[in-house]
This record gives sequence, C-alpha cells and structure tokens, in this order.
Amino acid sequence: MISHVHLGVGDLDRAFAFYAPLMAELGLPLRFHDTEKGWAGWASPSGGRPLLLIGRPFDGAAPTPGNGTMLALSAESRSVVDRCHALAMDLGGLDEGAPGLRPQYHTRYYGGYFRDPDGNKLCVVCHATEG
Repeated sequence: MISHVHLGVGDLDRAFAFYAPLMAELGLPLRFHDTEKGWAGWASPSGGRPLLLIGRPFDGAAPTPGNGTMLALSAESRSVVDRCHALAMDLGGLDEGAPGLRPQYHTRYYGGYFRDPDGNKLCVVCHATEG
C-alpha cells in the first residue's frame, strides 16, 4: 500500500546520525545516502519497498513537522521498542511517551514515542504478544 515516506530535515548530517542507528536496530538496511542531493533512504528487510527517506524539502523551504502526522515503525519485539526509544533519547530525540502497553489501541500494542531533532514525530511499536 505504501511506496515510501519522506521526512523533511534541515540538516542531513544531523538527521542521518539520528536515523542510521535507529534503522540498524530495526534491521532496516540503508539503501542510499547521497549528501550531494541531500537525502538518504532505508529499505524494508526484503530490499524492496516501502522506503523511509529523509532529506531536504523539495521546495527548498525549511522542514516543518505536520500537526497530527506520525510515522510508526514496526519492531519485532518489545525489547526492540525499548532499545529504540532509549537510543532516540541518547541521540537527541524528544520523549513523546515512554515505551509501554497502550491497551486503548489494542491489548498487545506496545509502543514508544519520540520526536527527531527536526520535530518529526515517530513511534516504534510491537504488536506481538510477549510473555
């Protein structure tokens, strides 16, 4: 259903330093990193789509996060959610909700929320049952 998601960033080097460790923790391989064009992208583990892209906005204006916009990334386990949230905090992210169960969404929803250095809101979530 989704081909790609692009998040606008103001400083590609800073954003890459934030996203690269998170994508590695999630097992998402780097597809490209082109500083000349000002963007980078990660692929799904299969190497196809969807892609997660970060880069300068096409129109050249400053990036702005959308009100109500959030990108949720799937994690295989709750421990990966915990590690990604902690990693985001260590990399300069802003806490938007510590990892934990969110039964208001469904009984197995375990997510952690944060913002990247440009203010884009992200969630890392696990939908699996864990004992």
